[in-house]
Amino acid sequence: MTDVYDRAQALEQRQREQALAAQAAASRPQGSSLEHCMRCGQAIPEKRRQAAMGCTRCIRCQTACEKGHK
Repeated sequence: MTDVYDRAQALEQRQREQALAAQAAASRPQGSSLEHCMRCGQAIPEKRRQAAMGCTRCIRCQTACEKGHK
């Protein structure tokens, strides 16, 4: 049988996971993707635009941006 502390800890964990999921969802770009990369000007493939809604960079430029090589 679980005690009140175990239940409180489980509730806290669920709330933390929900908050992190909501924060991640809010930080994802939404809306239409650009057809051309805002950094290099190359066309962004249709599959990428559909998979990453709201993308503004091609894969190469996005990877460089995430690694900190602006």
